[in-house]
Amino acid sequence: MSGKEVIFSPKAPKPIGPYSQAIKVGPFLFGSGQIPINPETGEIVRGSIKEQTERVMENIKAVLDAAGYSLEDVVSVFVFLSNLEYFKDFNEIYGRYFREKPPARTTVQVARLPKDVLLEVSFIAYKE
Repeated sequence: MSGKEVIFSPKAPKPIGPYSQAIKVGPFLFGSGQIPINPETGEIVRGSIKEQTERVMENIKAVLDAAGYSLEDVVSVFVFLSNLEYFKDFNEIYGRYFREKPPARTTVQVARLPKDVLLEVSFIAYKE
């Protein structure tokens, strides 16, 4: 297995702490949690769960693209919602990104997220 490679996309938010947007190890890509930060302004998207989900998914696409991966390569997703009452609206937007063969997924409600956003999403992708 090859060493680890740091992945960075200027089209996704810069990390707000000591972590990388993603790390590639062999055929695997491990994506850090994305929150709804607009990468152009550095500001949080303050809107509905649908608006925040859209921003998060676009950020994930940018990180995947920077590593040469796509949404089709995502095998597992971890979703952290500030309130499980957002589940239906989150799924409506999320489902637009994973129409065919959606990845495995874990969704949990958490007490609080960075910058008091409504959700955070991380992923694992695999590409031979």
